[in-house]
Amino acid sequence: MAMDGFYVFLALLVGLAVGAALGWSLARARYAGAEARAQAADERAAYVEEQLAERFRSLSAQALDATNQRFMELAEGRLRAVNQAAGNDLDQRRQAIEHLVAPLRDTLARVESRLREADAGRRAAHAELAKQVEMVREGSDRLRDETSALVTALRRPEARGRWGELQLRRVAELAGMAAHCDFEEQVGAATDDGLQRPDMVVRLAGGKSIVVDSKVSLAAYLEAVGSDDPAVRADRLGAHARHVRAHVDRLAAKAYWAAFAPAPEFVVLFIPGEAFLAPALERDPGLLEHAMARRVHIATPTTLISLLRTAQYAWQQEALSENAREVFELGKRLHGRLSTLGGHMDGLGRALSRTVTAYNQTVGSLESRVLVTARRFEELGLVEEELAAPRGVHEQARVLTAAELAGTAAAEAGGRDGDRSHTPVDLGDGVPDRDRTGLDRDTTSEKEQIFHMK
Repeated sequence: MAMDGFYVFLALLVGLAVGAALGWSLARARYAGAEARAQAADERAAYVEEQLAERFRSLSAQALDATNQRFMELAEGRLRAVNQAAGNDLDQRRQAIEHLVAPLRDTLARVESRLREADAGRRAAHAELAKQVEMVREGSDRLRDETSALVTALRRPEARGRWGELQLRRVAELAGMAAHCDFEEQVGAATDDGLQRPDMVVRLAGGKSIVVDSKVSLAAYLEAVGSDDPAVRADRLGAHARHVRAHVDRLAAKAYWAAFAPAPEFVVLFIPGEAFLAPALERDPGLLEHAMARRVHIATPTTLISLLRTAQYAWQQEALSENAREVFELGKRLHGRLSTLGGHMDGLGRALSRTVTAYNQTVGSLESRVLVTARRFEELGLVEEELAAPRGVHEQARVLTAAELAGTAAAEAGGRDGDRSHTPVDLGDGVPDRDRTGLDRDTTSEKEQIFHMK
């Protein structure tokens, strides 16, 4: 029994093993079929995917081509519009810029022209400057030579005196004065000390005079200028100051104001250059006060010109005063003549009035007496032309109303009422007036004729 059970169990195990083998085989076959189907499905999926990808690429390429074509068309259209707008805007901007730049271009052209002219002028000026520099150099050389010659000449006393007199004359002429009219040179005057002969006598208004004497003491000054040693220069300038003070004392001792009276009680010491006076004042600060105390006025060309111009101004004022007096006398004379002329005009007006009255009376007598009878010849047919009646005069002479003329006219009218006959009146200029008695006689004769006609 046990064996049967074992066999049964073994049979069951074998059956289970066979069943498991069959099941595994069947499962493996199914798995292989499923795997084959899965592989086939994968292959179909891969194919479909590849086809789809190819189709997608084709469609994408077509869409991209279409998009690119559209984009290019749009871009070309936009670009054309932008180019057209940009071209129009560029033209407008170009025109605006040209409009703005045109004045600048013209200005630059003018500036360039001016620069060319300036450059040409600069070159000409440079050439002229070089020429002038050369002339200045030559002039400096000549001036140096002439200065050396002048210094040599001024070392001689007679040359210094003549040079001072020439400078004095030039200063007087620069002040507007004329020789022998406003000043005289080397005028002699006899005094108790002998003959005094200053260099110049300036005439003043009112018959007065100013005496000017030129003194040039340059020996010590020229020695100081020509020395390079400060000690020698200081010594020579001190000597120059002492020489000027000595000239002041000698000039004061001559008392020119007494010899040429009437004259101000001083004399002018003329030094022909400020450069000669300044060193003397530096070495002798009390020189001017000393000279003023001695009635000597030290003058350089500048101060002497001011003094002489003052004298000339006094002459001008004197001339103006003379002219004013002459104008006053002429005014008085003219006023008197106007008064006389007013009387004559009034008499002439009265004579004209009397003449008009006599004329009107004659016309009235002619119309009422003579023409009435003469027209009888026309009525009898003896004459053909009619007699024209004369016209009367209704205008009267205008009466003088000016106060200056009316007074004289009234006075002369009163004189004529007292005495009808009078002599011709002179206007004051040597030309006699018309004889108004002739007018009176003519008027009287006309009245007598009218009376006889009546």
